[in-house]
Amino acid sequence: MAITKSAKKAIRQSARRKEQNIVYKDKIKKLVKEARALVLAKKMDEAKKLLPNIYSALDKAAKVGVIKKNNASRRKARLTRLIDKKA
Repeated sequence: MAITKSAKKAIRQSARRKEQNIVYKDKIKKLVKEARALVLAKKMDEAKKLLPNIYSALDKAAKVGVIKKNNASRRKARLTRLIDKKA
């Protein structure tokens, strides 16, 4: 267990940041899962309408440092390619 004052503060900070990071990651997971389900159901128009929301969530997560910029870019490219390939 933390003894020093600074170590206790670091624990509080990391817990707060972890909660915030989980919010970003859960939103991304939910949107990507929804898009993949739409692709499997052959509902390409709806999946394409969902892309801007996914892009926004990924870019925001990259901006605040939850994921790296290239990770966001790679996920966007793969999802777009999946939707375009099936269309």
